[in-house]
Amino acid sequence: MSTVTAAPTIHPVRLTERVNRIEPSATMAVVAEADKLRQQGIDVVDFGAGEPHFSTPQHIKDAAIAAIQANFSKYTPVGGTAELKDAIVHRHAVDFDSDYRREEAAASVGGKHALFNVISVLVGHGDEVILPVPYWVSFKDMVRYAGGNCVFLDSDESQGFRVTADMVARLVTPKTKLIILNSPSNPSGAVMSAQDMTEVVRLAHERGIWVISDECYVYLNYGGKRFSVGSLREFRERFLVVGSLSKTYAMTGWRLGFTLGPASIITAVQKLQSQSTSNPVSIVQKAAVTALKGPQQCVEEMRAEYIKLRDHVVEGLRTIPGMKCTLPEGAFYAYPNVSKFIGCGGMNSASDIAGKLLREAHVATVPGEGFGTRDHIRISYATSIAELDRGLERMRRFFGAL
Repeated sequence: MSTVTAAPTIHPVRLTERVNRIEPSATMAVVAEADKLRQQGIDVVDFGAGEPHFSTPQHIKDAAIAAIQANFSKYTPVGGTAELKDAIVHRHAVDFDSDYRREEAAASVGGKHALFNVISVLVGHGDEVILPVPYWVSFKDMVRYAGGNCVFLDSDESQGFRVTADMVARLVTPKTKLIILNSPSNPSGAVMSAQDMTEVVRLAHERGIWVISDECYVYLNYGGKRFSVGSLREFRERFLVVGSLSKTYAMTGWRLGFTLGPASIITAVQKLQSQSTSNPVSIVQKAAVTALKGPQQCVEEMRAEYIKLRDHVVEGLRTIPGMKCTLPEGAFYAYPNVSKFIGCGGMNSASDIAGKLLREAHVATVPGEGFGTRDHIRISYATSIAELDRGLERMRRFFGAL
Protein backbone atom coordinates (compact mmCIF):
# COMPACT_ATOMS: atom_id res chain seq x y z
CA MET A 1 0.00 0.00 0.00
CA SER A 2 1.54 3.33 -1.05
CA THR A 3 1.18 6.49 0.92
CA VAL A 4 0.84 9.93 -0.59
CA THR A 5 2.96 12.59 0.99
CA ALA A 6 1.19 15.88 1.24
CA ALA A 7 2.91 18.83 -0.36
CA PRO A 8 4.51 21.08 2.23
CA THR A 9 2.66 24.23 3.05
CA ILE A 10 4.39 27.27 1.63
CA HIS A 11 4.04 30.23 3.90
CA PRO A 12 4.35 33.66 2.35
CA VAL A 13 7.23 35.82 3.51
CA ARG A 14 5.85 38.54 5.73
CA LEU A 15 8.20 41.46 6.18
CA THR A 16 7.80 43.98 8.95
CA GLU A 17 5.72 47.06 8.39
CA ARG A 18 8.70 49.30 9.15
CA VAL A 19 10.83 47.84 6.36
CA ASN A 20 7.91 48.05 3.94
CA ARG A 21 7.73 51.80 4.63
CA ILE A 22 11.06 52.43 2.93
CA GLU A 23 12.43 52.11 -0.59
CA PRO A 24 15.81 51.00 -1.91
CA SER A 25 18.39 53.75 -2.33
CA ALA A 26 18.01 55.35 -5.77
CA THR A 27 21.74 55.94 -6.05
CA MET A 28 22.59 52.36 -5.20
CA ALA A 29 20.09 51.16 -7.81
CA VAL A 30 21.88 53.18 -10.49
CA VAL A 31 25.26 51.84 -9.40
CA ALA A 32 23.96 48.28 -9.65
CA GLU A 33 22.45 48.82 -13.12
CA ALA A 34 25.65 50.43 -14.40
CA ASP A 35 27.66 47.49 -13.05
CA LYS A 36 25.44 45.05 -14.94
CA LEU A 37 26.18 46.84 -18.20
CA ARG A 38 29.92 46.84 -17.49
CA GLN A 39 29.81 43.11 -16.87
CA GLN A 40 28.42 42.79 -20.41
CA GLY A 41 31.47 44.65 -21.72
CA ILE A 42 29.66 47.97 -22.23
CA ASP A 43 31.61 51.18 -21.66
CA VAL A 44 29.61 53.28 -19.18
CA VAL A 45 30.37 56.88 -18.27
CA ASP A 46 29.44 57.00 -14.60
CA PHE A 47 27.95 60.27 -13.36
CA GLY A 48 25.89 58.38 -10.78
CA ALA A 49 28.06 57.50 -7.83
CA GLY A 50 28.59 60.24 -5.27
CA GLU A 51 32.21 59.75 -4.34
CA PRO A 52 35.52 61.49 -4.98
CA HIS A 53 37.64 60.29 -7.87
CA PHE A 54 40.77 61.13 -5.90
CA SER A 55 42.78 58.46 -4.13
CA THR A 56 42.95 58.59 -0.36
CA PRO A 57 46.01 60.72 0.54
CA GLN A 58 49.15 58.68 1.11
CA HIS A 59 49.76 59.71 4.72
CA ILE A 60 46.30 58.40 5.65
CA LYS A 61 46.92 55.09 3.90
CA ASP A 62 50.29 54.81 5.64
CA ALA A 63 48.59 55.21 9.02
CA ALA A 64 46.27 52.31 8.25
CA ILE A 65 49.17 50.11 7.18
CA ALA A 66 51.03 50.99 10.37
CA ALA A 67 47.95 50.08 12.42
CA ILE A 68 47.81 46.67 10.74
CA GLN A 69 51.52 46.07 11.38
CA ALA A 70 51.04 47.08 15.02
CA ASN A 71 48.17 44.57 15.35
CA PHE A 72 45.66 47.27 16.21
CA SER A 73 42.86 44.89 15.32
CA LYS A 74 40.84 44.35 18.49
CA TYR A 75 37.49 45.75 19.52
CA THR A 76 37.47 49.38 20.61
CA PRO A 77 34.86 51.33 22.60
CA VAL A 78 31.58 51.43 20.68
CA GLY A 79 31.77 55.11 19.78
CA GLY A 80 35.45 55.05 18.91
CA THR A 81 38.70 55.35 20.80
CA ALA A 82 39.43 58.32 23.05
CA GLU A 83 42.19 59.24 20.60
CA LEU A 84 39.73 59.39 17.69
CA LYS A 85 37.10 61.34 19.62
CA ASP A 86 39.72 63.86 20.66
CA ALA A 87 40.84 64.18 17.03
CA ILE A 88 37.25 64.78 15.86
CA VAL A 89 36.72 67.43 18.53
CA HIS A 90 40.10 69.02 17.79
CA ARG A 91 39.55 69.29 14.03
CA HIS A 92 36.09 70.80 14.48
CA ALA A 93 37.32 73.30 17.05
CA VAL A 94 40.18 74.44 14.81
CA ASP A 95 38.05 74.78 11.70
CA PHE A 96 34.73 75.99 13.14
CA ASP A 97 35.46 77.42 16.59
CA SER A 98 33.36 74.84 18.41
CA ASP A 99 34.06 73.60 21.93
CA TYR A 100 32.86 70.02 22.11
CA ARG A 101 34.20 67.59 24.69
CA ARG A 102 35.15 63.95 24.19
CA GLU A 103 31.86 62.73 25.70
CA GLU A 104 29.98 64.81 23.12
CA ALA A 105 31.43 62.91 20.16
CA ALA A 106 30.74 59.48 18.68
CA ALA A 107 32.29 57.77 15.65
CA SER A 108 30.22 55.53 13.40
CA VAL A 109 30.47 53.35 10.31
CA GLY A 110 30.12 56.26 7.90
CA GLY A 111 28.06 59.43 7.93
CA LYS A 112 24.96 57.55 6.77
CA HIS A 113 25.18 55.33 9.85
CA ALA A 114 25.54 58.41 12.07
CA LEU A 115 22.38 59.93 10.55
CA PHE A 116 20.46 56.67 10.94
CA ASN A 117 21.48 56.50 14.59
CA VAL A 118 20.49 60.07 15.40
CA ILE A 119 17.15 59.92 13.58
CA SER A 120 16.36 56.60 15.27
CA VAL A 121 17.13 58.10 18.67
CA LEU A 122 15.16 61.32 18.19
CA VAL A 123 12.15 60.49 15.99
CA GLY A 124 9.15 58.49 17.16
CA HIS A 125 5.80 57.53 15.65
CA GLY A 126 3.83 60.54 14.49
CA ASP A 127 6.66 63.05 14.93
CA GLU A 128 6.96 65.61 12.14
CA VAL A 129 10.33 66.19 10.50
CA ILE A 130 10.87 69.24 8.26
CA LEU A 131 12.89 68.17 5.23
CA PRO A 132 13.94 70.57 2.45
CA VAL A 133 13.42 69.40 -1.15
CA PRO A 134 15.45 68.27 -3.00
CA TYR A 135 16.78 66.05 -0.24
CA TRP A 136 19.46 63.40 -0.02
CA VAL A 137 17.83 60.09 -0.90
CA SER A 138 18.11 58.43 2.52
CA PHE A 139 16.66 61.18 4.72
CA LYS A 140 13.05 60.45 3.83
CA ASP A 141 13.36 56.73 4.33
CA MET A 142 15.28 57.02 7.60
CA VAL A 143 12.49 59.21 8.98
CA ARG A 144 9.81 56.81 7.77
CA TYR A 145 11.65 53.81 9.18
CA ALA A 146 11.69 55.54 12.56
CA GLY A 147 7.93 56.12 12.29
CA GLY A 148 8.08 59.84 11.64
CA ASN A 149 6.24 61.92 9.05
CA CYS A 150 8.17 64.07 6.59
CA VAL A 151 6.97 67.64 6.08
CA PHE A 152 8.53 68.63 2.78
CA LEU A 153 9.86 72.15 2.25
CA ASP A 154 9.89 72.98 -1.46
CA SER A 155 12.83 75.17 -2.42
CA ASP A 156 12.89 77.48 -5.45
CA GLU A 157 15.05 76.41 -8.37
CA SER A 158 15.19 79.99 -9.66
CA GLN A 159 16.89 80.90 -6.37
CA GLY A 160 19.41 78.08 -6.65
CA PHE A 161 17.38 75.78 -4.37
CA ARG A 162 18.45 77.86 -1.36
CA VAL A 163 16.57 77.30 1.90
CA THR A 164 15.89 80.25 4.19
CA ALA A 165 14.91 80.47 7.83
CA ASP A 166 11.53 81.99 6.91
CA MET A 167 10.74 79.00 4.70
CA VAL A 168 11.46 76.65 7.59
CA ALA A 169 9.51 78.71 10.14
CA ARG A 170 6.33 78.56 8.05
CA LEU A 171 6.22 74.76 8.37
CA VAL A 172 6.73 74.48 12.13
CA THR A 173 3.76 72.98 14.01
CA PRO A 174 3.28 71.63 17.55
CA LYS A 175 4.15 68.19 16.15
CA THR A 176 7.51 69.28 14.75
CA LYS A 177 10.23 67.22 16.42
CA LEU A 178 13.15 67.70 14.05
CA ILE A 179 14.50 69.90 11.27
CA ILE A 180 17.09 68.41 8.91
CA LEU A 181 19.56 70.74 7.23
CA ASN A 182 22.07 69.66 4.59
CA SER A 183 24.43 72.41 3.45
CA PRO A 184 26.08 72.18 0.99
CA SER A 185 23.25 70.06 -0.36
CA ASN A 186 23.24 66.70 -2.03
CA PRO A 187 21.87 66.76 -4.77
CA SER A 188 21.53 70.46 -5.62
CA GLY A 189 24.80 71.87 -4.30
CA ALA A 190 22.84 74.70 -2.65
CA VAL A 191 24.41 76.40 0.37
CA MET A 192 22.39 77.95 3.18
CA SER A 193 23.70 81.26 4.44
CA ALA A 194 25.25 81.29 7.89
CA GLN A 195 22.57 83.79 8.92
CA ASP A 196 19.72 81.52 7.85
CA MET A 197 21.25 78.48 9.52
CA THR A 198 21.69 80.50 12.71
CA GLU A 199 18.08 81.66 12.62
CA VAL A 200 16.81 78.10 12.13
CA VAL A 201 18.84 76.90 15.11
CA ARG A 202 17.63 79.86 17.18
CA LEU A 203 14.01 79.06 16.29
CA ALA A 204 14.49 75.39 17.15
CA HIS A 205 16.06 76.31 20.47
CA GLU A 206 13.12 78.55 21.35
CA ARG A 207 10.51 75.94 20.36
CA GLY A 208 12.22 72.87 21.83
CA ILE A 209 12.81 71.36 18.39
CA TRP A 210 15.89 69.38 17.37
CA VAL A 211 18.10 70.23 14.39
CA ILE A 212 20.36 67.79 12.57
CA SER A 213 22.96 69.54 10.45
CA ASP A 214 24.36 67.09 7.90
CA GLU A 215 27.75 68.63 7.12
CA CYS A 216 29.17 65.86 4.96
CA TYR A 217 30.16 68.44 2.31
CA VAL A 218 31.00 71.33 4.64
CA TYR A 219 34.57 71.57 3.32
CA LEU A 220 33.29 71.71 -0.27
CA ASN A 221 31.73 75.16 -0.03
CA TYR A 222 32.75 77.14 -3.13
CA GLY A 223 31.31 80.52 -2.21
CA GLY A 224 31.83 82.28 1.09
CA LYS A 225 33.42 81.15 4.32
CA ARG A 226 32.53 77.59 5.33
CA PHE A 227 30.17 77.45 8.29
CA SER A 228 29.08 74.83 10.84
CA VAL A 229 26.18 75.19 13.25
CA GLY A 230 28.60 73.68 15.75
CA SER A 231 30.00 77.18 16.21
CA LEU A 232 26.67 78.33 17.71
CA ARG A 233 27.64 77.42 21.24
CA GLU A 234 24.69 79.11 22.96
CA PHE A 235 22.18 76.80 21.21
CA ARG A 236 24.16 73.56 21.34
CA GLU A 237 21.68 71.61 23.48
CA ARG A 238 19.15 71.51 20.60
CA PHE A 239 21.25 70.48 17.60
CA LEU A 240 23.55 67.73 16.38
CA VAL A 241 26.30 67.96 13.80
CA VAL A 242 26.82 64.91 11.62
CA GLY A 243 30.03 64.71 9.63
CA SER A 244 32.01 62.28 7.56
CA LEU A 245 35.55 61.72 6.38
CA SER A 246 34.27 60.22 3.12
CA LYS A 247 34.21 63.31 0.95
CA THR A 248 36.64 65.53 2.84
CA TYR A 249 39.53 63.05 2.64
CA ALA A 250 38.40 60.80 -0.26
CA MET A 251 37.68 57.95 2.17
CA THR A 252 34.25 56.73 1.03
CA GLY A 253 35.01 53.02 1.31
CA TRP A 254 36.72 53.38 4.67
CA ARG A 255 33.34 54.16 6.30
CA LEU A 256 34.01 56.63 9.09
CA GLY A 257 31.46 59.23 10.18
CA PHE A 258 30.81 61.06 13.42
CA THR A 259 28.21 62.87 15.49
CA LEU A 260 28.75 65.88 17.73
CA GLY A 261 26.02 66.84 20.18
CA PRO A 262 24.72 66.85 23.74
CA ALA A 263 26.24 64.09 25.85
CA SER A 264 22.79 62.60 26.59
CA ILE A 265 22.09 62.10 22.89
CA ILE A 266 25.59 60.79 22.22
CA THR A 267 25.08 58.23 25.00
CA ALA A 268 21.82 57.13 23.36
CA VAL A 269 23.49 56.92 19.94
CA GLN A 270 26.24 54.72 21.36
CA LYS A 271 23.67 52.52 23.10
CA LEU A 272 21.90 51.94 19.78
CA GLN A 273 25.19 51.37 17.98
CA SER A 274 26.24 48.85 20.63
CA GLN A 275 23.35 46.66 19.48
CA SER A 276 24.02 47.02 15.76
CA THR A 277 27.52 47.50 14.35
CA SER A 278 29.44 48.12 17.58
CA ASN A 279 32.66 50.06 16.94
CA PRO A 280 33.92 51.37 13.59
CA VAL A 281 36.79 49.33 12.17
CA SER A 282 39.79 49.71 14.49
CA ILE A 283 42.31 50.18 11.66
CA VAL A 284 40.15 52.85 10.02
CA GLN A 285 40.02 54.71 13.32
CA LYS A 286 43.81 55.03 13.31
CA ALA A 287 43.75 56.29 9.74
CA ALA A 288 41.01 58.77 10.69
CA VAL A 289 43.13 60.21 13.50
CA THR A 290 45.91 60.90 11.03
CA ALA A 291 43.45 62.44 8.53
CA LEU A 292 42.02 64.77 11.16
CA LYS A 293 45.24 65.77 12.90
CA GLY A 294 47.63 65.61 9.95
CA PRO A 295 48.29 68.12 7.15
CA GLN A 296 45.11 69.57 5.62
CA GLN A 297 46.55 70.79 2.34
CA CYS A 298 44.98 67.84 0.51
CA VAL A 299 41.51 69.08 1.46
CA GLU A 300 42.04 72.47 -0.17
CA GLU A 301 43.67 70.92 -3.24
CA MET A 302 40.66 68.68 -3.85
CA ARG A 303 38.28 71.59 -3.28
CA ALA A 304 40.09 73.71 -5.87
CA GLU A 305 39.87 70.90 -8.42
CA TYR A 306 36.15 70.41 -7.78
CA ILE A 307 35.53 74.09 -8.58
CA LYS A 308 37.17 73.63 -11.99
CA LEU A 309 35.12 70.47 -12.62
CA ARG A 310 31.90 72.20 -11.55
CA ASP A 311 32.43 75.10 -13.92
CA HIS A 312 33.28 72.72 -16.76
CA VAL A 313 30.25 70.46 -16.37
CA VAL A 314 27.73 73.27 -15.89
CA GLU A 315 29.05 75.06 -18.97
CA GLY A 316 28.76 71.81 -20.91
CA LEU A 317 25.23 71.05 -19.72
CA ARG A 318 24.07 74.54 -20.66
CA THR A 319 25.15 73.93 -24.26
CA ILE A 320 22.51 71.21 -24.60
CA PRO A 321 19.41 72.86 -26.12
CA GLY A 322 16.43 72.67 -23.77
CA MET A 323 18.44 71.88 -20.64
CA LYS A 324 18.73 74.28 -17.70
CA CYS A 325 21.19 73.98 -14.83
CA THR A 326 21.69 76.17 -11.79
CA LEU A 327 25.26 76.76 -10.61
CA PRO A 328 25.90 74.61 -7.51
CA GLU A 329 27.65 76.44 -4.67
CA GLY A 330 29.09 73.34 -3.05
CA ALA A 331 29.35 69.52 -2.95
CA PHE A 332 30.16 67.88 -6.31
CA TYR A 333 26.82 67.49 -8.05
CA ALA A 334 25.01 69.30 -10.84
CA TYR A 335 21.21 69.05 -10.85
CA PRO A 336 20.03 69.93 -14.36
CA ASN A 337 16.36 70.44 -15.19
CA VAL A 338 15.27 68.01 -17.94
CA SER A 339 11.55 68.87 -17.96
CA LYS A 340 11.74 69.95 -21.63
CA PHE A 341 12.42 66.32 -22.58
CA ILE A 342 9.65 64.71 -20.52
CA GLY A 343 7.08 63.48 -23.01
CA CYS A 344 9.67 62.96 -25.75
CA GLY A 345 10.60 59.54 -27.06
CA GLY A 346 8.21 57.73 -24.75
CA MET A 347 9.89 59.18 -21.67
CA ASN A 348 7.29 60.36 -19.15
CA SER A 349 9.46 61.06 -16.13
CA ALA A 350 12.98 61.85 -15.02
CA SER A 351 13.30 58.15 -14.16
CA ASP A 352 12.48 57.26 -17.75
CA ILE A 353 15.06 59.75 -18.99
CA ALA A 354 17.79 58.47 -16.67
CA GLY A 355 16.96 54.87 -17.57
CA LYS A 356 17.04 55.46 -21.32
CA LEU A 357 20.17 57.61 -21.01
CA LEU A 358 21.90 54.70 -19.31
CA ARG A 359 20.63 51.95 -21.63
CA GLU A 360 21.08 53.80 -24.93
CA ALA A 361 23.78 56.43 -24.36
CA HIS A 362 25.53 54.50 -21.59
CA VAL A 363 25.69 57.48 -19.22
CA ALA A 364 24.75 56.79 -15.61
CA THR A 365 22.82 59.53 -13.76
CA VAL A 366 20.36 59.47 -10.86
CA PRO A 367 16.72 60.48 -11.48
CA GLY A 368 15.30 63.35 -9.46
CA GLU A 369 12.42 61.32 -8.04
CA GLY A 370 14.90 59.82 -5.58
CA PHE A 371 15.54 63.33 -4.27
CA GLY A 372 11.93 64.46 -4.24
CA THR A 373 11.72 66.32 -7.57
CA ARG A 374 10.26 65.22 -10.91
CA ASP A 375 12.12 67.39 -13.41
CA HIS A 376 15.78 66.73 -12.71
CA ILE A 377 18.63 64.28 -12.92
CA ARG A 378 21.69 64.35 -10.67
CA ILE A 379 25.14 64.32 -12.18
CA SER A 380 28.23 63.70 -10.09
CA TYR A 381 31.15 65.63 -11.55
CA ALA A 382 33.69 63.98 -9.24
CA THR A 383 35.66 62.60 -12.16
CA SER A 384 38.22 63.76 -14.70
CA ILE A 385 37.70 66.49 -17.31
CA ALA A 386 38.19 63.86 -20.00
CA GLU A 387 35.45 61.66 -18.54
CA LEU A 388 33.13 64.65 -18.18
CA ASP A 389 33.65 65.48 -21.84
CA ARG A 390 32.92 61.90 -22.91
CA GLY A 391 29.69 61.88 -20.95
CA LEU A 392 28.62 65.35 -22.05
CA GLU A 393 29.12 64.46 -25.70
CA ARG A 394 27.00 61.33 -25.31
CA MET A 395 24.29 63.41 -23.60
CA ARG A 396 24.40 66.00 -26.37
CA ARG A 397 23.80 63.32 -29.00
CA PHE A 398 21.10 61.63 -26.93
CA PHE A 399 19.06 64.75 -26.18
CA GLY A 400 19.72 66.24 -29.60
CA ALA A 401 18.06 63.26 -31.24
CA LEU A 402 14.80 63.67 -29.29
